[in-house]
Amino acid sequence: MGIFSKLSTVIKSNINDLISRAENPEKMLNQIILDMRDQLAKAKREVAAAIADERKLKAQLEDEVKQARDWEHRAMLAVKEGRDDLAKQALMRQQEHAERASVYQQTWQNQAAETEKLKGSLRQLNDKIEEAKRKRNLLIAKQKRAQAQRRIHETMSGLSDTSAFEAFNRMADKIEDEERRNVAQAEVTEALVGDTLETEFLRLEAGGGDANVDDKLTALKQQMGLLPAASSEGGEAKQLSPGENVQEAQVEEMSEADAADIPEAQLIEEFDRLGGKAGEA
Repeated sequence: MGIFSKLSTVIKSNINDLISRAENPEKMLNQIILDMRDQLAKAKREVAAAIADERKLKAQLEDEVKQARDWEHRAMLAVKEGRDDLAKQALMRQQEHAERASVYQQTWQNQAAETEKLKGSLRQLNDKIEEAKRKRNLLIAKQKRAQAQRRIHETMSGLSDTSAFEAFNRMADKIEDEERRNVAQAEVTEALVGDTLETEFLRLEAGGGDANVDDKLTALKQQMGLLPAASSEGGEAKQLSPGENVQEAQVEEMSEADAADIPEAQLIEEFDRLGGKAGEA
């Protein structure tokens, strides 16, 4: 069967060519199905031609059989009429048509068998094409999954490369180091030049501290009986003795001094002196 052998060779050649230069598998599969259908259409035309030949042979066979039968009837008619010479001629023609009918019979039988094989091959080819069409979507889905997996592997491979992250970390460290240097430089500049506004607020805060010390001093005087208690209402201030007045004046004088600027030893000596005066009084 040269027809389907030739078609198979053409299909395989086309498929191999498409596969070898395939860039888009989905497009290539669709093209392969189209080529198969084109080859199927050609096979159908070839099979149709073979069927036509088979039917022509059958018609010729039937015609020869009919001719042989007709000449046989003519021979019988000639015999009835006593015309043996015509009967012989009719039998000779009947023999010729019978021989040709025998040849046509053999040829037609072979052609019919081959035609049936062609029909079977054609059905098989059509079934394979339909199966290929059903498998096409599955193959395309597998191909898309393979592409997705390849992209995932490529992405994971890119993530395993830490050079970009290391460069990012180095740049972050550089920026933070520069920021620390700027802060340090600002502190040095402030220490040398001084911020008048901040200094002013620091002075005000220090004044608040002096007020707190004054409150403690007043409370101490009240505890010592040098000042009336804050809870006494309408009471008269306690009369202080001359010695107490001197001591109070001396304490007030010390409170007005900036004790933070006097060394501790000098403060102790001053308080000892005050204590001695208070004893003499």
